[in-house]
Amino acid sequence: MKEICRSVKKKDHDPKIEGRSVYVDDYNLSANGSKILCGRLLHSIYAKAKVLSVTVPELPEGYFWVDRNDVPGDNNVNIVLDDTPVFCRDTVEYIGEPIGMVVGPDEKVVEELLKKVEVAYEELEPMLDLRNGETIFFDYHFGHGNVEKAFAEADKIYEEEFITGYQDQTYLEPQGMMAEPEEDGRMFVHGSLQCPYYVHGAVARALGTGPEGVHILQDVTGGGFGGKEDYPSILGCQVAVAAKKSGQPVRCVYHRREDLEFTPKRHPSLCKYKLAVKDGRVTAVDADIRFDAGAYSTLSAVVLQRGIIAAPGIYNIPNVNVTGKAVKTNTAPCGAYRGFGAPQTFFSIEMMMDHIAQDMGVDSIEFKQKHFVKQGDMTSTQGRYHFPVPIPAMLDEIDELCDLKRKHNEYSKPQSGRYRRGIGFSAIFHGAGFTGSGERDIIKATAKLRKYADGTVEVLASNGDIGQGVRTTFPKIVAHELNIPLEKVYYSHPDTARVPDSGPTVASRSLMTVGELLRRAAIKLRDIWEDGKEQEVEEHYKQPDFMIPFYLDRFEGDAYPTYAWAVSAVEVEIDTYTGVVEILGAYGNFDVGTPVDYNIVVGQMEGGFLQGLGYASIEKMNYDAKGRIRNNSFTDYLVPTSMDVPNLVAKMHVEEYPGGPYGAKGAGELPLVAPPAAYLEAVEMALGGMKKHRLNAIPFSTEDVILELNKEVL
Repeated sequence: MKEICRSVKKKDHDPKIEGRSVYVDDYNLSANGSKILCGRLLHSIYAKAKVLSVTVPELPEGYFWVDRNDVPGDNNVNIVLDDTPVFCRDTVEYIGEPIGMVVGPDEKVVEELLKKVEVAYEELEPMLDLRNGETIFFDYHFGHGNVEKAFAEADKIYEEEFITGYQDQTYLEPQGMMAEPEEDGRMFVHGSLQCPYYVHGAVARALGTGPEGVHILQDVTGGGFGGKEDYPSILGCQVAVAAKKSGQPVRCVYHRREDLEFTPKRHPSLCKYKLAVKDGRVTAVDADIRFDAGAYSTLSAVVLQRGIIAAPGIYNIPNVNVTGKAVKTNTAPCGAYRGFGAPQTFFSIEMMMDHIAQDMGVDSIEFKQKHFVKQGDMTSTQGRYHFPVPIPAMLDEIDELCDLKRKHNEYSKPQSGRYRRGIGFSAIFHGAGFTGSGERDIIKATAKLRKYADGTVEVLASNGDIGQGVRTTFPKIVAHELNIPLEKVYYSHPDTARVPDSGPTVASRSLMTVGELLRRAAIKLRDIWEDGKEQEVEEHYKQPDFMIPFYLDRFEGDAYPTYAWAVSAVEVEIDTYTGVVEILGAYGNFDVGTPVDYNIVVGQMEGGFLQGLGYASIEKMNYDAKGRIRNNSFTDYLVPTSMDVPNLVAKMHVEEYPGGPYGAKGAGELPLVAPPAAYLEAVEMALGGMKKHRLNAIPFSTEDVILELNKEVL
């Protein structure tokens, strides 16, 4: 293990443990000492309706009503497209859409006033069914080879549909933002967020100022998992408009029910797969991927792109045709969540390969193995796997951990009795960094180091710490290269008034991409270091020379410079009397390149694995016939804890990437993606296999197990 891998106490450990960390809801006064006004949003009660009128009661002095008429700039939030309003337009498009905000000094009074606001609606027929959605936000298509010929020559053709549901990020800290007018005329917006410069662009546009008219600070953030990538831009615009109107600081922090019901989640999906098999090998895949985007497009473009690129899995299939659509429904807009798009399609292709193997009467692990891609093979987008693919070795290591292959063979045989066991296996990749040429052409990341006269060094970048540890790992990299104590390097929460745009905290790009910029900047600083003098250096992103140019209009070329890899195995036991599934063991083997801090990375792998198991099993959320999400509390929306999976093992396999700091690759997205298919294969095996119970949907709950068992009785 390299020296950089050795774990240190996280920089934010003590203040968080001791309760000294200041979250957005902890401020008693604004930065200039002013009292903070409370803002509460009025949400639509209909999934689709015309807003005929809004009648606001007489407001006491010091209280304000804020809506679209108060937006001084553009009433559109800049995300990918500009279709999401700051406050609703003439219609509302989902239950929960913000109509306006009541602002005032006393939260209880604000809540009472909010109840007195009367909205007259003309209710319209909502579109709630993903299958029938006619408005398509994004429509992508790519492929290679001769798919028609492969299907015409196939020994057998397999077709199947796979369904995945919502998953909420369930961060510990709900959505919260605050805006403060400053004496120089600027608007200061801060809160719980992942991407300061995303919020910066959105707020400047809503207020109608130039970039210099606003600055954004990330407060201590209690988790994000993608859920605080786009929504802080929306909420940030709303509090900024309210602060502009009132002339006072305004804060809005969501209640948990509000957060669960109205904020973005993982896209539900319908994935239709058609595979051709010739001489025991899959020769073609035709995948039709549909994601439920909800009422507005938000981040559906990038989520869908990653999903369809992953549609053929980690398999070398010579003929590929993939279609992807993000469909509008009158439900809460969906956004990013760890893995963003890949969990839906990897689940589908992994289960499809399992089912084909079962039908052919061969072991599904062996069947998958002979299709694994290897270094030099073509990717789904006609790029190349430029670096080693360690999946075979990782599979052997998982086998040693849990006796996977023996159990897989044993449990696949007919079982009887009350308790029955199964074990599932899945293998996936995560394309590290932004898709295609996004880093080069859109992000254009810049990072800086500033040395002070006392020899301390400050990291200047815009990547936020949302629990993944960049406030520790970035200084580790810099201290290592400068050969100075870690205590001499620090990284404050980013403020756009002080730091360059190093890009958003998304796509597992921060450490691999920005960490490498900081490593190179530290080398520069080391070479020019002068004691007692203030100095500053910066580095700019440069796309690796080896990458095959990527064309988004054709989905052709290297979608990513490199890949992180994961292999998962899940062993379960089903009580056929109660339908309860006990997870006997969950085993993950992860290649994220060099772990820059071992404990931080293992913690990420364990947490992500658990989230993947929740996605597969108990995290069941849906909307009713009116489009309303009903399970809007932790009583109704369950997430797994360590008690649900007491035997969870995360192993690290290192395959270094020369373009990342010390060989590091992307880590955060990776661990969630593989477990759902491994879990469902295990459950299906315990129930007697595909011929008795063909499973193709997640989450698969205890109630679903009972329904399947009832089929045996009937």
